[in-house]
Amino acid sequence: MITSFAPGRVNLIGEHTDYTGGLVLPMALTMGITVSGSVGGGRLTLSSSQQSEVLDLVLPIDGSASAVDPPWGRYLAAVVSSLDFTEGFDGSIDSTLPAGGTGLSSSSALTVAVLLALGGDRDRHELAQLARDIEAEATGVRSGIMDQLSSVSGVDGHALLIDCRTLDVTPTPLPEGLDVLVVHSGQPRILADSEYNERRASCEALETMIGPLRDATLDDLGQVSDERLRSRGRHVISENARVHAMVDALAAGDLPLAGEILGEGHRSLADDYEVSTPIVDAQAAKLSATPGIYGARLTGGGFGGSLVAFAEPGVELDIDEWWIRAEPGPGASVSSTPD
Repeated sequence: MITSFAPGRVNLIGEHTDYTGGLVLPMALTMGITVSGSVGGGRLTLSSSQQSEVLDLVLPIDGSASAVDPPWGRYLAAVVSSLDFTEGFDGSIDSTLPAGGTGLSSSSALTVAVLLALGGDRDRHELAQLARDIEAEATGVRSGIMDQLSSVSGVDGHALLIDCRTLDVTPTPLPEGLDVLVVHSGQPRILADSEYNERRASCEALETMIGPLRDATLDDLGQVSDERLRSRGRHVISENARVHAMVDALAAGDLPLAGEILGEGHRSLADDYEVSTPIVDAQAAKLSATPGIYGARLTGGGFGGSLVAFAEPGVELDIDEWWIRAEPGPGASVSSTPD
């Protein structure tokens, strides 16, 4: 019997910077996805605690993983195709992550958990990169490395300063007296149906003009005549700077400043990168005006999903949507026991 676990993540700051080799500051959650089962039988058969359909595929898979039904099974099909796994696996998937387009990286947690169950333990960099490529195959979304590397690198009680160019991960302790809240906006988010790939293409076009955005300055954008491209670059360059500023603010225990940085990040995502929505903006404004909240912003790829807020301990929210106090937890793991 094999059991694997991979956590979801909430990103504190550093949004849409990972696919240009930039900086991010997520934290792995104590919530995640557990895969349990046994190898053999020549079929991939998995049920899910959050889904009514059962995935039942004969191995090897004939055709593209992106055509598999149910849709959540596409990640699993892409895993077995990538690993050339034909032995078969019969098991179940259990998730403690909220369902419904939350932006907490449930797809990456699922991919990493299944990879560990079927492919064994690997170097965390290799595992994260493989999971990223598998997700791209399953969905067509060309994501960066943050979600997968967060899931495999989590440290209890810490956020993770990740350099997405070198893949270096530096655990960053969260200060006493800080509650991290995750609040759903009320608008589900599906990246495959969003303009995520277009944003990445804009950054790639910019880099042909001014070089790597990781190394660029705001002054470099003066070379760019297209206003939309300039605004995209302005977000990425300023967001990398906000990651450094947030690490310093948390280290100093300056929670009001950390809250201000969240607010600046949200305005940049809304105005320059244009990945927020009126519903998300309204929720961010409501949270930021709540007593005991230092600041709030959109978290994840955007176009709906969730917000992250910094709060004084014990703050209660009076909102219609679900919300949780998020705890930073350890990274992915796998174990096996005799049947």
